[in-house]
Amino acid sequence: MRLLAVLIFALMTAACNQEQDVTGSTPVCAIRTYSSYNPRDMNQCVAACKACDHGNTVTCSTSCTLKGAH
Repeated sequence: MRLLAVLIFALMTAACNQEQDVTGSTPVCAIRTYSSYNPRDMNQCVAACKACDHGNTVTCSTSCTLKGAH
């Protein structure tokens, strides 16, 4: 009975994580979209974040600031 409970819990946990891994996709998208992409430029960084990561102005501004954009 415990094995069944553990198995059900494991399957439920695995089913909850359906987020796609997009690590490294933003630079490729940004470079493809913007020919002279500069991740340190706040305007370009926010625009690339919105276009490639489907973010909004607030989350993209925060993300770009944390990445060192000015």
